[in-house]
Amino acid sequence: MGRFLLETCGFLFRIDNTTRVRHECIKTMLIFNFKEVEIMSNKVVYQLSGKQLLLLAIASALIAIGATALVYNLGRIWPNGDPSNKAFAEAAPPAGISDPSAVSDEQNSIEVYKAISPGVAFVSTTSYVQDWMGDVEEGKGNGSGSVIDTEGHILTNNHVVEGATKLTVSFGGDKVYPATVVGRDPDTDLAIIKIDPPAGLPVVPLGDSDKLSVGQKVLAIGNPFGLDRTLTTGVISGLQRPIRGTNNRPIDAAIQTDASINPGNSGGPLLDKYGRMIGINSQILSRGGGSVGVGFAIPVNLAKRVIPQLLQYGEVRRPKLGASFYPVADIAQQGYKMPVDHGLLLRQAVAGGSAERAGLKSVSSDGTIGDILLSADGQKINDMDDLFRLLDKKQIGDTVNFEVYRSGRTITVPVKLISTPASSTTPTRRSVQ
Repeated sequence: MGRFLLETCGFLFRIDNTTRVRHECIKTMLIFNFKEVEIMSNKVVYQLSGKQLLLLAIASALIAIGATALVYNLGRIWPNGDPSNKAFAEAAPPAGISDPSAVSDEQNSIEVYKAISPGVAFVSTTSYVQDWMGDVEEGKGNGSGSVIDTEGHILTNNHVVEGATKLTVSFGGDKVYPATVVGRDPDTDLAIIKIDPPAGLPVVPLGDSDKLSVGQKVLAIGNPFGLDRTLTTGVISGLQRPIRGTNNRPIDAAIQTDASINPGNSGGPLLDKYGRMIGINSQILSRGGGSVGVGFAIPVNLAKRVIPQLLQYGEVRRPKLGASFYPVADIAQQGYKMPVDHGLLLRQAVAGGSAERAGLKSVSSDGTIGDILLSADGQKINDMDDLFRLLDKKQIGDTVNFEVYRSGRTITVPVKLISTPASSTTPTRRSVQ
């Protein structure tokens, strides 16, 4: 009787640039009945029969197949470039842009445009709307976007692609690329679309919007009124400006700029003098619809928090109460006497939502007043914006202690937050599209 040890050791799999998985040794002991053969030198050797050689070959093949399958499955579990693991740290200035202090302001603008504009996309949309007579009308729109990786993902505004049935992208010239929506987030007015990228597609580097100062130079690149990749310059006019998404949710800390932003600029990058994206151009404040020097950009650091979830889930998963409310101040303004001077009256709770599960009581069908949320974790609640800001700081699974006015007394109700759909409302600020 003889033994044959077949050993496969030390596979080192590189899944991506940062992840390595070591596969431990695979050892297989094959036991054969070896036939001892005496030869002329009086030494004993082992000779395998044809059947045993066949078994050995099959065993080796099975081990090789198993190792290959392991690599494949590991690659699926930790795919190269997994969206959830993408890093969006502040990028180094791109090549081709000199130290701004060493060149004139004009030369800096020229260099930034040459380096960044090839990565700014012209996004064209087609939608179909049925009018009141039942006729279907075709609508056309356009916006801008920024290439954020070599895989062809493009960051733009949600309102640019919302409702579109067809998307195309171009980078100048006649070449047009069909695009698909990867994910949308109405709460921040951000979206990601994707194309099959051409070789050498430039990426717009991301900056750090927390380091901005009022008065610093900014540049905007986009496609206003369908004019391909137009450059405008200006300064940061203000920071921490409150704006609203397409569903009327507050977007805090927006960047105000006097760089001209017009219809078609939406989704394009707002850049610093080093060519790094610090914001996503989104809205203007204007009575006539054109630029009057008051434009707003969504901070890039907000986009950094949203992008990974859009790539992985196609949406941003936020905790929600699953309820609708009446602000007490609005009710009081209509002449109704309320038992408290602030808070949110629970109008209706979604079945299975956080509010219903916690036992919060809504207005009854006979008109009996429901619970009024007065504060959350010690923070006073005056209106829906206060509630949205609170929830934005929470994670799914967190518990919030609400101070609630109920039936003439104040109680504390712990509410465990889950994710439920939110109802949309009409925007109050005009979006650039």
